[in-house]
Amino acid sequence: MDGQCVHAIAYAADGQAVGTGRLLPDGHIGRMAVRQPWRGQGVGSLLLAALMDAARQRGDREVVLAAQLHARPFYARHGFAEEGETFMDAGIPHRLMRYSFAAR
Repeated sequence: MDGQCVHAIAYAADGQAVGTGRLLPDGHIGRMAVRQPWRGQGVGSLLLAALMDAARQRGDREVVLAAQLHARPFYARHGFAEEGETFMDAGIPHRLMRYSFAAR
């Protein structure tokens, strides 16, 4: 489905890709990743904001993602709310999180 997705990539000044994420046609955000040396510097926030803005511009009412448990505070700072029970994906515990544009 990559051809139908919106992709966000963050680059360092030297052209190295340092972070990525994608927005699926159904409003799911996934594959968020920031290289270790770049974490904590706002790269993930910029990527997430770009994907959320793309969803808002195309008329999505909400965005949803499966957050690894350790990343829940990051997404909560951006207004995402947890839903449901913890589930396993690729052997890693996750929790569904949702952001509604209508509630803002």
